[in-house]
Amino acid sequence: MDKKILLIWLVMLLWLTGCAVNPVTGKNELALVPESTEIGLGTKQYLPSRQMQGGDYNTAPQVVAYVKRVGQRLAAVSDRKLPYEFNVINDSTPNAWALPGGKIVINRGLLVELESEAELAAVLAHEIVHAAARHGAKGMERGVLLQGAILAAGMASQNSEYAQMAVGAAGIGAQLITKKYSRGAESEADFYGMKYMSRAGYDPRAAVKLQQTFVRLSKGGDSNWLNGLFASHPPSQERVNANRITAANLPQGGELGRERYLKVIAPLLRDREAYEAFDQGRKALSDGGTDRALRFANKALKMQPREALFHSLRGDVRLKQQRYRDSIINYNRALQHNSDYFHYYLQRGLARLKLHETAQGEADLKKSIEFLPTAPAMNALGNLSLNGGDITTAKKYFSAAAGSNSAAGKAANNSLIRLDLPDNPHKYLQMRLGRDKSNYLLVQINNRTRQTVADVSFIVQFRDAQGTIRTTQLQLPGRLALQQSKTIATGIGPFGDLKNVQGKVVRARVIE
Repeated sequence: MDKKILLIWLVMLLWLTGCAVNPVTGKNELALVPESTEIGLGTKQYLPSRQMQGGDYNTAPQVVAYVKRVGQRLAAVSDRKLPYEFNVINDSTPNAWALPGGKIVINRGLLVELESEAELAAVLAHEIVHAAARHGAKGMERGVLLQGAILAAGMASQNSEYAQMAVGAAGIGAQLITKKYSRGAESEADFYGMKYMSRAGYDPRAAVKLQQTFVRLSKGGDSNWLNGLFASHPPSQERVNANRITAANLPQGGELGRERYLKVIAPLLRDREAYEAFDQGRKALSDGGTDRALRFANKALKMQPREALFHSLRGDVRLKQQRYRDSIINYNRALQHNSDYFHYYLQRGLARLKLHETAQGEADLKKSIEFLPTAPAMNALGNLSLNGGDITTAKKYFSAAAGSNSAAGKAANNSLIRLDLPDNPHKYLQMRLGRDKSNYLLVQINNRTRQTVADVSFIVQFRDAQGTIRTTQLQLPGRLALQQSKTIATGIGPFGDLKNVQGKVVRARVIE
C-alpha cells in the first residue's frame, strides 16, 4: 500500500477512535492522549519543573496559601475537573505556566506586578484553561502526528539557568513548560479564563486592565516578559480589545479584591529590593565578579535574612573562591530555611567532595537528585563510583549526565566514552561501505566522539560467488582524531552491489 494512502487511513482511524468533545470549547477534536496520561505526566513533572525554575517560594507561607485558595476557587468553576494544584515559584521572572493535568504555578516576579486579587484570578484562570482545554496535550499530539510514518510502523502503542543541567525525564518537563501554545490556544485561554473569573465572582474587567499593564511593560523591551509569559502570544492592543469585548458580554460587577491582595503580598513588596539585589548578585557571579556578588548577597541578607536563596548565593560565591568550608556553612543556613530545594544539597555535596568528605558529599548529591536529577550531580556520582572501582554504576551515572549540554554533561560524556568505547566501539565509530572505480570494497570509519582513538579493527562479512558467507577482520592504520574520518581500500571484491555486504567496528581504544 502507498505510504501516503496508509497515512491517510491511519489519520482517519485515529480520528474515528480518538475523537472527543473539548470540555471547554465544546468542539469536536482529536484526542490521542488519554486523561490518565495527562494527569500522570503533569504529576510526575510538577516537582522537577518547579525545581529547575527556582524552587518553591516559602519565605512568606501566607502568600502561597492565598494563591492556592484563589486558584481552587477558580478551579471549582472549571469545565473540566482535574486534580488542580497551584504553587508560587521563587523567581523574579514575571511568568506563569501550566502542565497537562492541571499543575499550575505563578512566579514571585509576576505577583509583585499585579494590583488586585481579580488580576491574580485572571492569570490563574488563563492557565486553568490551558490545562482544562488540553492545550498542552494537543501540543503533545501534534508532535505525534508529525511522526505519522513512525506511527504507521507501530509506535502508536527547556529561567532558568538550571534547565540545561536537568537530565533524564526532568527534561520532558522543561520542554512542556517552554513549549509555545498556538495563537488560537492563547486566545481561548483569554476568553474562557474571563468566563471562569465571572463564574467565580470576580470582575472580568480586571483581565482588561491586566493586558493593558502587560502591553505597557512589554514596550520596554524586557526580554524576561517576552520570553516568559508571552513567548507565544505577545501582549498587544488586539488582546486588550478582545478582552474588553468579552468583559462587555459577561455579567457586570464582581470582586476586585485590591486591598485584600495588597495586604497579603505586602511581604513580597517589602522584599522586592532584596530580591533585586539577589538577582544582581547572580548576574555578577555568572560574570566572574565574586566580590561584587558577595556585596549584593550581603545586601539582600540584611534586608531579608530568612530567604534561603540569599544564603546560597553567599555559598556559591565562597565555592567559586574555593573557600569550601565557608560555603558549607552558608548552604547549611540555606537548608535551615528551605530543605526542599536541590541546589543547596548539590552545592554542599560538591563542596564536601573538595574537602574529601566523600560519604557526606555523596549523600548530599543523592539527595539533590531526588528533587532534580542534574548533570553536575550525576557526573560527580559517576566519578565517585569510578574511583571506587564500580565501572557499571559509573557508566550509568555518566550516561545520565551526558544527556545535558552543560559543562558537566560534556565531561560525563567524555568519561563515558573512555569507559564504554572499548566494549562497544560500534556505538561511537560509524562505519560506511562503498566501492571504488573497480567495484572493490571501500570502508570509511568516522569518529563521532571528542576523543582520539587507535587500534581500530573492523570486520566485513559478505557472500562470495559460490554463496559462501565469509568474514574478514581488518585494521585501520594509525590514529583517528576527534570528528575525523578515514577511508581504506580493503581489496575485497569486486561487487556488483553491496546489499550482501555488512560491516562492524569490533575493537578500538581511547588515547588518553
